[in-house]
Amino acid sequence: MTAKTDAELYELMRHCRLAVIATTGSTGPEAALMDIAVTPDLNIIFETTEATRKYRNMQDDSRIAFVIGWENNRTLQYEGVLAELSDRKREEVFAQYFSAFPAKLSHRHWPGNHIFCVEPRWIRFSDYNSPRSVEEHHYSPSLR
Repeated sequence: MTAKTDAELYELMRHCRLAVIATTGSTGPEAALMDIAVTPDLNIIFETTEATRKYRNMQDDSRIAFVIGWENNRTLQYEGVLAELSDRKREEVFAQYFSAFPAKLSHRHWPGNHIFCVEPRWIRFSDYNSPRSVEEHHYSPSLR
């Protein structure tokens, strides 16, 4: 079996609209089920408000992990870092997120609401069907 390409990982991820996000900071660990959007370069986009523990944790530690999917005995683990976005890139991220979730367009103007973009550093794709396969992908910030 050959390793999945980034395009194949993207196809798997874009069909999963929910993921468990995990953060940690001075307030401790936090995990939550979140709506996510995925870009072709495997960035994950999500929103949260300043009132959440994950928001406070991300202020302390920009590393984030996700667990995505379980359809057909396949799952993906993802570790990444919050991306620093220019104003132009931020507008692109807003557009991508609200394209995936048009019903949430009003959230953009909620007080204290923020949209975040996470760049991958490590992805593990696991397929528990026979024959079982597990593959890891590593990403460098200087190459993305």
